[in-house]
Amino acid sequence: MNKSINQVRFLAQKAALALALCGACCGAALAAGFDPPPIASRPSTEHHVGKMIWAELVTPDIAGAERFYAGMFGWTFRDLSSGDTHFALALLDGEPVAGLVQHAMKGGEKRQPSWITFLAVQDVDAAKRAVLGSGGTVLREPRTYNARGRQAILADPQGAAFAVIASFSGDAPDYLSAPGAWIWSSLLTRNLDAEAAFYQSVFGYDVFELESDDGLEHVILSTDDYARASVNALPGDSAHRHPHWLNFVRVVDAGDAATKAVALGGSVLVPPRIDRHGGKLAVIADPAGAPFGVMEWNDTDSKEQMK
Repeated sequence: MNKSINQVRFLAQKAALALALCGACCGAALAAGFDPPPIASRPSTEHHVGKMIWAELVTPDIAGAERFYAGMFGWTFRDLSSGDTHFALALLDGEPVAGLVQHAMKGGEKRQPSWITFLAVQDVDAAKRAVLGSGGTVLREPRTYNARGRQAILADPQGAAFAVIASFSGDAPDYLSAPGAWIWSSLLTRNLDAEAAFYQSVFGYDVFELESDDGLEHVILSTDDYARASVNALPGDSAHRHPHWLNFVRVVDAGDAATKAVALGGSVLVPPRIDRHGGKLAVIADPAGAPFGVMEWNDTDSKEQMK
């Protein structure tokens, strides 16, 4: 899911192309009494604070989402609905890759279907205190689930929603994601310096500034000598765009993925573009409007760590 931090130029180029998106919705609709599944079928003893280790889609149409993402990435699904909660576990080659939560969007509701980014922590309550102490807010209070672990949904000072999770099954080791799995996360924001400082205070990230040829600021957030995410400044003409997190799925060909998305009922928000390393990325919305990115990655690209 992560790449060594000497790849910063590559990551900046890719993340900068995601600036045309709308804001994300703020939380998953898990009813009281519902116990979501663990995020991994193979428990790990590893812990990587600040790493994106899970994502959940909040959508008004689980059945439609299943058809779309199965066609896009070959995901399969296991229905784990219970009571008032409609939940599906998405799997890639039999391993959990995401959760889908059904939430009816009421008329006039400003939220849109979206993917929620889950970042690893060892202490959810300590993360909550750090968020509040640094100007963020709590959208859903910390809660422990029997199978999954403890989690909370929070928002940074600019309003971008994210989740923190202390998983009972540990965190996935640092390895290169297979096609169809999450490979990168980006935060799009108005005040880059303030946001980078906020996330550094909550997760203890090392922050690396990036050279840019697009006139905008970009930084990499890293832990354990691995890049975990990027923070990217929204352009000045983006008054209607809200700060938000955007997650990318690895694909073999971003152009083919964009074409497939349209054929499956989705739309292309940012057309496929070549980055400076020769790969491509695109930003897509599923049929319900939830945005996500697709990103190529060449197995021969350098994985050496930056000193």
